[in-house]
Amino acid sequence: MRIRFGYVAHALNLYDATPSKTMTYTRYQKLSKDERKDQLERITRTNLEHTIRILHYNIAHEIPLYRFSSSLVPLATHDEVDFDYITPFKKEYDMIGQLVKEHQLRTSFHPNQFTLFTSDKPHVTENAVKDMEYHFALLKAMGIEQSAYINLHIGGAYGNKEKALERFHENLKQLPNPIKRQMTLENDDKTYTTTETLNVCEKENIPMMFDYHHFMANHETGERLSELLPRFFKTWDGTKFPPKIHISSPKSEKSFRSHADFVDLDFIQPLLKELKVQDQDVDFMIEAKEKDRTLLKLLDEMASLRKVKRIGGGSLDM
Repeated sequence: MRIRFGYVAHALNLYDATPSKTMTYTRYQKLSKDERKDQLERITRTNLEHTIRILHYNIAHEIPLYRFSSSLVPLATHDEVDFDYITPFKKEYDMIGQLVKEHQLRTSFHPNQFTLFTSDKPHVTENAVKDMEYHFALLKAMGIEQSAYINLHIGGAYGNKEKALERFHENLKQLPNPIKRQMTLENDDKTYTTTETLNVCEKENIPMMFDYHHFMANHETGERLSELLPRFFKTWDGTKFPPKIHISSPKSEKSFRSHADFVDLDFIQPLLKELKVQDQDVDFMIEAKEKDRTLLKLLDEMASLRKVKRIGGGSLDM
């Protein structure tokens, strides 16, 4: 069984390399028309250049997975901001796409919790579609729109899960099919369990993103990894990639849902044992606060285990 690893957005081992520099709308309003354009272009170009630096870092360390920052373009979906965030940056997008394809990196986006399809308010769904279109436009500009995925949570329950799920299926019809094909859904830590998320994924033919920490924080009585994992694996049938799992560990018993700085190997051992029984290759996306530092530390720890062999900077065989 092979496991490949990645992390989210910011390589902390690089100096001043955040790909998420931004600008508030309040600040934007205070600028002249020319200043607005200049500032938006400057920040966007900086974020894209930092992304390129991060990709080179990942390639050098043989880290095969990476989640792009959703904040590459400041104010990109704001109704009062008109900004061409594609044309002026063709060189940067081309470079990102070239690096991803040449080194066979697995990349993704994860919009924030406000991008959801369960609301009964039409403007919330309209904004969700708009945000998904923004993420897809970036992938298209990079030339990787058919290989990278955009991950979402199902959304809120609004006091009635059954009705909310009905709205999800109905509202999702507003999402263009090419974007829906690049969509994944993740179980969450409070509302929709793994089983509930699997049910939606199976109905909509959407791959599931399994979050083990969320599963531990929010599971139904009788939910077992041995039964859930095969269903989860099957949602990835027909895709180019192995199933993908989010891993993190609790900050503390009191703050169980919060992510710790690093990943506690003991916390994920039950998952590792079950994956070994299932003998299924998977990809791990690390969501710990220390990002790439966590990845490098965790792989060192796992490589020291019996019958585990490190086969690269970001991959191992178990």
